[in-house]
Amino acid sequence: MYETIQMLHSYLAYVALAILLIAVVNTISGLVSKRVFTMNKDLRLSLFTLIICHIQLLVGLILYFISPSGLNAIQEFGMGGLTSAARLLAVEHPFINILAIAAITIGWSRHKKFVEGDKKFKSIAIFYGIGLILILSRIPWSQWF
Repeated sequence: MYETIQMLHSYLAYVALAILLIAVVNTISGLVSKRVFTMNKDLRLSLFTLIICHIQLLVGLILYFISPSGLNAIQEFGMGGLTSAARLLAVEHPFINILAIAAITIGWSRHKKFVEGDKKFKSIAIFYGIGLILILSRIPWSQWF
């Protein structure tokens, strides 16, 4: 079961990053070109990104509690006994990614308060962009490639 969830978390990460990058580029281009915020394209892309990122977070949290390099590593070695690679997986990666998903959620919630398209684009672009930067900063690259 652990290997299946780990594989799901790894492959879903590619999808989540790709869709998040597309959403950020879409909102920045909409902001720059002063395009009208449409329900068919812009809203659905932003909502789909939010959903995929939340699913990825849930899979990651499940993995955190069943993985030997998650909570079990902290319980076994303590915070002081973790190497930098183990600390990345057990502490930094989960914490920063929770903050990233929170930023994405804030961006989604804020955009709903605005009527003007430029403010909607700006809210999503800023918060989804922050989320993207945070996620990219804590990916365990050595395990990805």
